[in-house]
Amino acid sequence: MKNRAKCKLCNSILESFHTYDYVTCKCGEISISGGNDRLECSAKNWSNFLRIDDNGNEIIVKVKGESETIETTAQEVPPMSRDDKIEMLEAMILNIEHLPERAKFEPITHMDMYSYMAVVLSILKEEKKP
Repeated sequence: MKNRAKCKLCNSILESFHTYDYVTCKCGEISISGGNDRLECSAKNWSNFLRIDDNGNEIIVKVKGESETIETTAQEVPPMSRDDKIEMLEAMILNIEHLPERAKFEPITHMDMYSYMAVVLSILKEEKKP
């Protein structure tokens, strides 16, 4: 089954084509990602989310624990050392090097670029400190 969904609010039909392809509907109500490898999805309100099968049929999804409220508390993230940040950058580079050749030429998301720039910026700021 292809990774496709429909938003009931804006009638957008979404399809995620590869593992890191994150797609959101026009109104921002639903999103899918993961291509055919991982059928990942999210919604602000699950009653507005429909799956679309390979024949174009709309499938109503059932969400386990939908009525349950999950409370989370923010946790402090310990500061990372410069070496930790450099190690993170090296891991990012290794992950890209180990991608299949065709995946290396796929577009990246803004979140990918943001993650990279945030790590580089934090290293450069740390170098500047006396």
